[in-house]
Amino acid sequence: MDLRPLTPSPSPGLVNLLVEIPAGSRNKYEFSPEAGLMVLDRVFHAAIRYPFDYGFVPNTKAEDGSPLDAMVIMAEPTFAGCLIRARPIGLLELEEDGCPDPKLLCVPDADPRQSAISSIRQIASSQLEEVSEFFRTYRSFEGRVISIGGWRDVDAVPSLLNACIRAGR
Repeated sequence: MDLRPLTPSPSPGLVNLLVEIPAGSRNKYEFSPEAGLMVLDRVFHAAIRYPFDYGFVPNTKAEDGSPLDAMVIMAEPTFAGCLIRARPIGLLELEEDGCPDPKLLCVPDADPRQSAISSIRQIASSQLEEVSEFFRTYRSFEGRVISIGGWRDVDAVPSLLNACIRAGR
């Protein structure tokens, strides 16, 4: 699978998001550009499962050197390798071992039931806390130092996305 032809943002307010890990999974898959496939990276502790479909925005580069991470709220989990046109509604500020590692939170553009969602303020605080706790917990099992900076609304997305698109060129 060659991701180079994919534009990170097919139109204003949308991103292409490649799912690596479906919601509910303990398996952590990562896309291998060399192989062009999803590869099983590791299996998490039994108590840890991804709260949302999780992946990245192709052809971007975040401060940690990897593509910009993104999650998408789905009614049903998709699958590793699924491409979703998604609408970012906010982001989680997170630092891992002192390096910024923000995570976009998105809704799928193809789901008419979520078409009215345009802000992180429309997501239940308990869901947002579940995501924060997931990252705190699974990283701590790996011995990493995590700092959760909190959630930022949709207005914080464009500057981060544009910087990651420029760095990914």
